Order: sequence, then C-alpha cells, then structure tokens
Amino acid sequence: MGRLKADYLIVGAGAVGMAFADVLFTESDADIIIVDRYAKPGGHWNVAYPFVTLHQPSSFYGVSSRLLESGKLDETGLNKGMADLATGPQILTYFDDVMREQFLPSGRVRYFPMSDYEGDGRFTSRLTGETYAVEAKRFVDATWLKTSVPSTHTPAFSIAEGVRFMPLNDLPTIAEKPDGFTIIGGGKTGIDACLWLLTNGVAPDDIRLIMPRDAWMIDRANTQPGEDFFHQTIGAQAAQMEAMAVAKDKDDLFDRLEAAGVLVRLDPDVRPKMFHAATISQGELAELRRIRNVVRMGRISAIETDRIVLAEGEIATGPGVVHVDCSASAVSNLDMKPIFEGNTITPQTVRSHQPVFSAAVIAHIEATRDDISEKNRLCNVVPLPNHDTDWIRMMVPFMTNQFLWGQEPDMRQWLTENRLDGFSKMVRSVDKEDAEKQAVLLKMRENAMAAMANMQRLIAEMDTA
Repeated sequence: MGRLKADYLIVGAGAVGMAFADVLFTESDADIIIVDRYAKPGGHWNVAYPFVTLHQPSSFYGVSSRLLESGKLDETGLNKGMADLATGPQILTYFDDVMREQFLPSGRVRYFPMSDYEGDGRFTSRLTGETYAVEAKRFVDATWLKTSVPSTHTPAFSIAEGVRFMPLNDLPTIAEKPDGFTIIGGGKTGIDACLWLLTNGVAPDDIRLIMPRDAWMIDRANTQPGEDFFHQTIGAQAAQMEAMAVAKDKDDLFDRLEAAGVLVRLDPDVRPKMFHAATISQGELAELRRIRNVVRMGRISAIETDRIVLAEGEIATGPGVVHVDCSASAVSNLDMKPIFEGNTITPQTVRSHQPVFSAAVIAHIEATRDDISEKNRLCNVVPLPNHDTDWIRMMVPFMTNQFLWGQEPDMRQWLTENRLDGFSKMVRSVDKEDAEKQAVLLKMRENAMAAMANMQRLIAEMDTA
C-alpha cells in the first residue's frame, strides 16, 4: 500500500473540486492531493451529452484564476446578444488546461485520476489496482452534491423490451426519422433535448414533452455580466428585492416576480410547482412554446410497447417512437450538513444557483480564517431548490451570507475582484454621480430588511400550514 501525506485531500475533480482547489492553491502554500474517478478533470462533463452548453454565462463558471468566457456576445442563435455559453468540450479542455498548466507544474498538487475513493483517506487506482492511504490535515468532499447525468442515470420506471429508449446523449446517433420523439422530463436536460431537436429541423408536432411538474425558470437576460447590462441584471435584482418585501403570500410573490421579468414559465396558464434554477432566454422560451403536445399527468411508472403509464392515466406510444430519458436531476443530494466539521470540509451552495462560486468562497474562508465556528458563520448553507417554495426558503440564508460578507473588509475586496462573482464589481463600480444607477441600488437597499422579514414570515406560514 502506498502512503502519502498532504495538507488537503480533495475527492472530486469536477467543477466544485477544481474551483475549491484553485483558490486554495492561489491563496495559500498548501500541498494538495486530488482524487477522481474519471480520466480527466471536469467531473460530470466527461459523460455529458455532446450538445450540452452552460445555461449561465461562462464568466460565472470554472475557476477563479482563469478565464473561461470569450469576452464576446453571441451573434447568432437563441442566445444572441448575450454573454457566451461554453460548450461541454470547451469546459473539459478548460479544466484539463487548469490541471496541466497551473496545478501540476507547481509540484504542490498531485492528481490521481481513474481512482475510487473508499473512505478514511484510502483510494484505489482502477488501472493498477494499487491502494493508497493519505494522511491529510483536511479532507474535502467535493462529491457531496452528487451531480446526475442522463448517460449514467437509472430511470425510476420500468421499460418493456422492444421500446426505443435512450438517454439524450444518443440523440445524435439516430440514423433515420422515427415516428416521433417523446421527451421525458421538463428540467434542464428536457429543455436541451427539445431545443436541439427543434434547432435541427424536427417539426414541433413530432415532439411530445412529458412534464410531471412545470417549473419556474430564470430569464437569462437578467444574469448578464458587465456594465452594459447593469439595468437588466441589477435592475432585476432590485425588482426581486421589492417583490420579496411586499408580497402578501406565496402566489403573490411569484406573480410579482413574473411581472417583473425575474422568473418565466412555459405555459402562462399552468402554475409551476418546481424550481431547479434552470436559466433560459426569451428566444429559447419561444421555441419551446411551439411544442403543443405537453403531457401533464404526473410521473411515469412504466413504458410499454404500446402505451406509457403515468400517475394520472396513460397515453399511447408505439415501436417507432423514440423515448428520450431526461429524468435525471442535475443534483441528486438535497441534504445539508455543516460545511466545516472537524477536519472535513463539505462544499455546498452558499449563494443560490452557484455551486462553483460557492466552492471558491468556501476555499477563501478556509484559507483566511482559523476558527471553525467563524467559518461556518460566514458559510450558511443555501438549500438546493426542488419545489417552487424552495425559492423562498433559499433566500434567507442567501441574504444572510451576503450581509455577513459585506461586513468583512477582506471579503468585500475579494468578491469585487473575483472572476466568478460578477455582480459585486458591477455594483461597486457605479459612479456616485450616475443618478439612474444609484436609484436602482437605493431601491435594493431600501427593500432589503423588509424582504428578509417577509421571507421569514412566509417560511413560518408554510411550516405551520
């Protein structure tokens, strides 16, 4: 058995593990060992579908020290006029470059791909069978969020022999026109499957979308980085704060968020019951609305050769129909635990919708604070959303963290300079003489305390209902 020593043992070389390692590498002289089951860094991107892209601007993804974004706006397509969305191959190349060009040449990072972590500091190489025991001061579990992808996902329903069934990874392998496409799942992957088919000329009436729950989605126009988008991005945040401050109840809150353009939904006549933070452009939304055959009969229990059995009934299918599995949840572990616990660090979201930025924040706090209670005070876990009401539940710890960070001079400076943040610099660079922008910021500040109190009230009402 090989024996190794390091300051930090990081399990997982996905986006979270790489973002954490990057800040620790940059802001300390720590010796780091990274263990991962894949052959290349990038985690689930190694097995993602070939046409996948980010749903959020590239400037909010990757590691703090290295640009991922092109710096240009997309000139064509459904994201036209907005910041670029990196593709899966671009992201894999990016993380590989970070590992090969930044981490490994330093001698302070040792990387063990194709290895299974077994607990207690032990891991085994899949290629050589050799087992290693690591003595480390800190253990970082960068796999806690357990990202799930269609190609490795096991469906929660039965599939009869003879049914044409595939993950959306296999869509580009179709050799001849099927009788139709049935897309199973209304989340990010379901959206991507539908948009890919439509973009490649498939008629909307040849697509059937099985949507167990409709979702509230984020308008991507309101998440754009850079000064040119101040009024869209920060303006949307100010409108969101106002809606949170004055909403009478849950439905009123979502009505206000929709009216302000913060959140959108597929069908204006169907009330969403889900929120997974999928981000969508108005162009993509218009394309999706061309699909008229949307099945809202609950979850599938079985796909047979001639019918699909759902919780609220059944629909016909046939051997010539391609059934595309998009039912995997992007993040399958919704449990929470303290981020800093003994000698273990478990990165989770400390800002809503941004696990990668969150990992960078956690690494910065690890590198600059000694007291474990102080670290956890600055890192309240923001719960990952599932139901629509989770939008409300995640706002209280999110706003708490933002307030606490704002009280720490070094954190304020770090956020302003950090590539993955995007918003702090946009806010702090506003000219004091720019009355229009200052009015937007004032609107945010004036509603902040009322918004926090109102969200706490709504949570208490939901808990006692």
